Amino acid sequence: MAHAIEETEVARRALEEVCARGDFEAARELYSANFADHVNGRDFHGHEGVKESVSFYQEVFPDLRIRVDDQVHEEDRVCSRFTMSGTHRGRRVEVSGITISRIEDGRIVEDWSVTDTASLLRQLGPLRALRLMWRWRNEA
Repeated sequence: MAHAIEETEVARRALEEVCARGDFEAARELYSANFADHVNGRDFHGHEGVKESVSFYQEVFPDLRIRVDDQVHEEDRVCSRFTMSGTHRGRRVEVSGITISRIEDGRIVEDWSVTDTASLLRQLGPLRALRLMWRWRNEA
């Protein structure tokens, strides 16, 4: 049981501290150097991949917050349901998502994440959302 609590805490801290706040010191503690991230159709690798993915979201939403709403632990995986909120060019948005984290030796080695892009589209408007999706797909 203690092992499950520790792993859910790693997954929660990764979302709330690293992804939302850009705490890259914590990233080295929480993510394996061999980390693989699969998020909304893109792949990122290692600590540099964490930085690249997080930097994009922080640029788009300078006041980004992520709240973990629910977590389920099974074997080496933690599923975290979260709510992401922030402001993009004066427009406040709130989007839900899910991340499944695979954890080995107390660090995340792989994530699979999706966010509700249809909700993002409704809240930002089609043109803004399409620009963001294009940037996400085409920036390397």
